[in-house]
Formats: sequence, structure tokens, C-alpha cells
Amino acid sequence: MEHTLKILGKASSINVRKVLWTCEELGITYEREDWGSGFASTHSPEFLRFNPNAQVPVIIDEAGVLWESNTICRYLAGKHQHQHDLLPGEPAARARVEQWMDWQATELNPSWSYAFMALVRKDPEFQDAHRLEVGIRGWNQKMGILEHQLATTKAYVAGPHFTLADVVIGLSVNRWLMTPIDRPDYPAVDEYFQRLAQRPGFLKHGCNGLP
Repeated sequence: MEHTLKILGKASSINVRKVLWTCEELGITYEREDWGSGFASTHSPEFLRFNPNAQVPVIIDEAGVLWESNTICRYLAGKHQHQHDLLPGEPAARARVEQWMDWQATELNPSWSYAFMALVRKDPEFQDAHRLEVGIRGWNQKMGILEHQLATTKAYVAGPHFTLADVVIGLSVNRWLMTPIDRPDYPAVDEYFQRLAQRPGFLKHGCNGLP
């Protein structure tokens, strides 16, 4: 008998929401504990023994402890999906999904950091007008790469079918749309967002009023 999955991390965290949405798609039951800003400290010795980076999410199951949100999503799909829907089994198709997941983590995610901290978190350390302008321009440029990809596939990020790439990037699109910046007209991104809005998991964890 499998143990109940435990998720450590507050539900408002964009990276925790990747895992929650993945669980929704896979029908996984779980217990969640609030950790992070406003809740139990991730810098406490108790948490650091799970993740020395002091970041959420962390999951715990019968196999042990795992951190890094995109890795957790891959793990859960590999363990729980009955068909290769979210993460294909064929190497080339899987690589295309993972390529875009990695792009989200290494290219798109860093591009929004300054603008998000300045305009949503209103952090006083992120109020330099020039750096904000540069940050917004860089964020929109990365979203332009996504626009081109979606205009090509005319469906989802990695091709005609919904995958884990859409879980992690869909949340990023939601953040882009909810941050008060000037945005270019990206019709393929707009249409993509409407497709995602048909999924219960996205309505619950992605398009839920949280940037």
C-alpha cells in the first residue's frame, strides 16, 4: 500500500502550484503543509533537513524526499500516469516536453524576477526605473518566443497534446497576464490561455487570482 503523498509548501507559491496542478491532472491524493513566507520558516533546521536550499515545494512519499518543482512534476507523472499523456515515453517526444520545462526554469522564470518583485511584491529593493524597464522588455521578449512556438503548434507548448510543459508554462503565462505591465499583442498566447482555462486543474491552481 502506498503512503499518502505529503507536499510541503504554501498553496500561493507558483512552484507549489505546479505540483498541485499535476496532482489534479493525475488524480493523486495528498496532504499539504504550509511552509514559506507567512507560515513555517523554510530556514528552520526541520525544513533544511529536507531541502538545504530552503525552497518550496518539497514532497515526501514512500520513496523518500524530493525537491525542485519541475523534477517533482516529472516524478509524479512517471509514477502515476497510466498512459503517457503528461510525459511521453518515447525519447524524442519526452525530450521536447522536458526542453520546454527546462526553458521555463532557466530562461522564462529569471526574466520576470525584477518586474514581479517591483510591481507585485512591491519590494523596496526593486524600484530602479531603468532596471524595471529592462526587466519588462526581457520578460516580453521571452514571451515572444512562446508566442512563436504556440503559433506553430496551434495547440500546446510541446505539440498537439497537453503535457507537463503546459503545467509549468501555463502558470508562467498567468503570472505575465496578472502583472501590471505593458504587454505586446500575442494572440497565440491569448488563445492558449483560453484552452488552459477549460481544465479544472488550471482553474483551481493556475487561473485562480494568484500571480
